[in-house]
Amino acid sequence: FQDIEGSAKPKPRFRTRAKMLWDDTYFYVAAELQEPHVWGMVTNHDAVIFQDPDFEVFIDPDGDRHNYYEFEMNALNTTWDLLLKKPYIDGGPALNEWEIAGLKTAVHMTGTINHAVDQDQGWSVEIAFPWKALAEYSMQRSPPVEGDLWRVDFSRVEWQIEIKNGRYEKVRGKKEDNWVWSPAGIIDMHRPEKWGYVKFTRSEAAQQFTAPLDFNAAALIDFYYLQKEFRSRNKHWAPTLTELYSAFPPRFRGLTIDFHPTAKGYEANVHEEPGLHIREDGLLWRP
Repeated sequence: FQDIEGSAKPKPRFRTRAKMLWDDTYFYVAAELQEPHVWGMVTNHDAVIFQDPDFEVFIDPDGDRHNYYEFEMNALNTTWDLLLKKPYIDGGPALNEWEIAGLKTAVHMTGTINHAVDQDQGWSVEIAFPWKALAEYSMQRSPPVEGDLWRVDFSRVEWQIEIKNGRYEKVRGKKEDNWVWSPAGIIDMHRPEKWGYVKFTRSEAAQQFTAPLDFNAAALIDFYYLQKEFRSRNKHWAPTLTELYSAFPPRFRGLTIDFHPTAKGYEANVHEEPGLHIREDGLLWRP
């Protein structure tokens, strides 16, 4: 894992590694978290787990940036599962009442937990996500078939601590560290377009692959963010490309964006691929 903001930030103080497996019933995730002082305080299910050091999984099966899953757990094996109808920057909401039916989790400790007088090696987690639960809000096949690509990312929240009177306490004034598999470039895990690609295959030779470079999708997402910035400054969407690009030059040149207003905002597509669309709340789809 590296810092969520990317290589410009210092490398994480402690190593984190994760692996994945799959069969016809579950999507399995295992992670190993190096940690000299393992601690956790949150014991209630669906509480805000990242107030403790935690491990998190994000899954967007169809890659449309909407209806994605978030899962968090701490070293006490306390869990939080929720469904995001869309990212927080687009209004969410997060549905805490949603549950991953049939979920299995386990924690292994290499050391002791909440015992400040000794040194630990770390903790590891194992998670089994049932395909049946992941299919609930997905437009993608679940379980996947050979060669399917899903958008997935992992995050680890770590806090700087000190030992006072034999107890762990967070260092005042220090924010949490966010260490991830696929950096977003910004402290916000809810940017699904930045997550990694996971290819489901039973072929050992195919387990290493190059992530697809979808410049048309990237151009639409760029357009979406430019419109979002324009609206935050001007209180309305840019009515023309000329007005938008004069204020915020695009990163993807050589492609033409076609868009038209709707009752809520707009819909847009790349002229060269009219079947790929995005709208004002970031939904990216092919009809």
